[in-house]
Amino acid sequence: MNKKTIIVIALVIIVIAVLAIPKISFTDENENGSMQRRGGGPIPVEIQIIEPEFLENKIFANGTLISDEEIELHPETSGKVTKIYFDEGQRVNKGKLLVKINDADLQAQLRQAEEKLKLLRDKAERQNLLLEKELTSQEVFDVAQNEVASGEADVEFIKAQINKTEIRAPFGGTVGLRYVSEGSYVTPNINIAKLQKIDPIKIEFSIPQKYSGQVREGQEVKFNLTSTDEEYSGKIYAIEPKIDPDTRTLKLRAKAENRDRQLFPGSFVELNLVLGQTDSAKLIPTEAVVPDLQGEK
Repeated sequence: MNKKTIIVIALVIIVIAVLAIPKISFTDENENGSMQRRGGGPIPVEIQIIEPEFLENKIFANGTLISDEEIELHPETSGKVTKIYFDEGQRVNKGKLLVKINDADLQAQLRQAEEKLKLLRDKAERQNLLLEKELTSQEVFDVAQNEVASGEADVEFIKAQINKTEIRAPFGGTVGLRYVSEGSYVTPNINIAKLQKIDPIKIEFSIPQKYSGQVREGQEVKFNLTSTDEEYSGKIYAIEPKIDPDTRTLKLRAKAENRDRQLFPGSFVELNLVLGQTDSAKLIPTEAVVPDLQGEK
């Protein structure tokens, strides 16, 4: 074997040996003892100690303020308005006379019926005296008594018709803007004004179906108006006994104090409802949660 052949064989062996050696990544330690990649900087790591802490399980929803009570003032009978006893925006007490409709004809009928009733009572009294002396029959006395009862019914009927010419406040509240004036001719279809009771005030809102088993009457809700940062609180007083099949939500109503009249019906509010509390909750930062095919880790 000559020298040239030996050199060729040696080169082949060296090439085969180099190809057979796997690639190896080497790491070394920096001066502080932390591991680093060859040719790179240290790997940043943030550490947070997780400890049990207080946590409220809340849900957030949007709602609308509504009056505690609200009605439109409509007359029960047609006629001319003779007097209006309230000012727009005035607070009134229950039973206050608000509007009077002309009842002159009914008053005349009432006086006539009362005079007739007086005569019928006198007649029945005379028949009673005669009956005691056996100078008349029981049948005649009974007829006189029936006439008195009929006269009393006529008087009560006319009084009921007169009551229909008066509109009184069925509850204490605030009267809104009126739409008629004195002298106007009104019918039962005409809305004279609105009467609203806004203290307390109601909050109507809905929550998803999955939370329906976690709410109850008396539960506290907190809410605020979009125009102010002030927070208000109320309590649930009524829960709809049916899930809305269109939205799959449960409707609830709460009440809140409104003594200073700062809350107006129809306002949009943002509210939160506390479903539960715990003192041993462990909160994990979202940066530490890794999405996975099976969920999150």
